[in-house]
Amino acid sequence: MSDESTIPAFRSVPRTGVIYVTTEAGRRGYRPGDPEWCNLGQGQPETGDLPGAPPRVGKVPVDVADLEYAPVAGLWEAREAIAGLYNRLYRRGMPSQYSAENVSLSGGGRTSLTRAAASLGAVNLGHFLPDYTAYEELLDVFKAFTSIPILLEGERGYAFTHEDLRREVQGRGLSALLFSNPCNPTGKLVQGDELARWVGVAREQECVLLIDEFYSHYIWTGRPGHLPVESATRYVEDVNKDPVVVFDGLTKNWRYPGWRMTWTVGPRQVIEAVSSAGSFLDGGGSRPLQRAALPLLEEQHVVEETQAIHTAFREKRAKFHSRLERLGIRTDRPPDGTFYVWGNLAGLPPPLNDGMGFFRAALEQKIICVPGEFFDVNPGKRRARSSRFRTYVRLSFGPSMEVLDKALDRLEALVLHYSRHPEAPAPR
Repeated sequence: MSDESTIPAFRSVPRTGVIYVTTEAGRRGYRPGDPEWCNLGQGQPETGDLPGAPPRVGKVPVDVADLEYAPVAGLWEAREAIAGLYNRLYRRGMPSQYSAENVSLSGGGRTSLTRAAASLGAVNLGHFLPDYTAYEELLDVFKAFTSIPILLEGERGYAFTHEDLRREVQGRGLSALLFSNPCNPTGKLVQGDELARWVGVAREQECVLLIDEFYSHYIWTGRPGHLPVESATRYVEDVNKDPVVVFDGLTKNWRYPGWRMTWTVGPRQVIEAVSSAGSFLDGGGSRPLQRAALPLLEEQHVVEETQAIHTAFREKRAKFHSRLERLGIRTDRPPDGTFYVWGNLAGLPPPLNDGMGFFRAALEQKIICVPGEFFDVNPGKRRARSSRFRTYVRLSFGPSMEVLDKALDRLEALVLHYSRHPEAPAPR
């Protein structure tokens, strides 16, 4: 039996975009940490020391009591700490406050999203195009709800107003909407008064907003003098009635992706549902890591870490975006948030003017990126035509500046080569 044979009873499960591209790179010798490679496809920030940031956690003590299973919803102390952090960052002086009962912990962002998806009923669930690649299989594997795509236009800077939201909810009968804010991959952010109006529409129309806020501390358009963070929880009136559910964790905003510690914040009834789903889906997260995370959730630690991220990544964003534009990789809008550039390749010479062509050519130069078509979320492959995003690529400035400089130099040489010698393969 060949490796390509199908085992009876099992279906072929597709890889998400990041897993696909790193697997392809692995076939060409890539290994994490290899200094010869530039991983611009990575969905994680650099995890080492940053100037002004609190010291990195290098060791985690394990108490004997924490060798037991954690509660499916997480340690009570950790849930309390997360609720308190949201109250201090976003809800000072508001009468309705989050408590531990409004928080459920899980082992990774996709786990928290999967719990929520498993808890949905027979409803219409809206999602945007483009958006996070892992949503595709998530929206397909659970059959209770119907996923409804909502097209965003690059020509409009991926704008979508609260009036657009009301029209979509009423016209398509949406009971829920899943989206990343700021958006992975475009970097578009809904914030401030407009985000407040979105929450108002959700409240008025009884449509649940399921908001992936994993990049909510990577905000480049914040108000001067304010901590560069944003969350829909800031605009919730009643934490147990407003239909707003947010997902976040240590993965991106604390730069601890390997901890696989994430959470869901929302109305008590929703938290009970997703925790029940966790009891049969995953059984709960890591008890020792939840305990070790408590100091990381203190307000002063979060402020220092976020400010350090903002200083370091803002510099990388400016340099990365500027050099890509000079290479002819355009953006429909500069990223308001995240650590990605959503680049339009249409102006480059062949084969670089196509996302998959660019990916393959870059791979030969030991550069990893993610073709844009992976973000054309298409559950069940119901849309058979070629992707609208085939001329796009997502490039990450999550790695160190040293890696970014090396990658940009190689990309510059690659573009120059195909501009002069369109028929000749690039030298390796």
